[in-house]
Amino acid sequence: MPAPRPTAAPRAESSAPPAPSTASTPSAPPATDTVRDVIGWGVFGCLLVPVVLLWCGSAPVTAAGAGLGLTAVTGACWMLLRHFERAAAKAERQTPVD
Repeated sequence: MPAPRPTAAPRAESSAPPAPSTASTPSAPPATDTVRDVIGWGVFGCLLVPVVLLWCGSAPVTAAGAGLGLTAVTGACWMLLRHFERAAAKAERQTPVD
């Protein structure tokens, strides 16, 4: 017969009321540029993959081809991300406010 699972203790609710939202409170910090982060990691991968392939004994032509192929894919993704980012910003400007 399996042993009974331990149950989690109930969470204690905070008795402090939530802070009121006022116009004088500073707004949240601006969001990070996630597109830049994604492309940065893509570039890192484009540089790292040929190095690892060379280290593992692949032919230099193979490593260069893999690096160029990844660079092409990263560039295409960057263009698509920027295109859709601009399209979303344009749609926000055209959305009527209630």
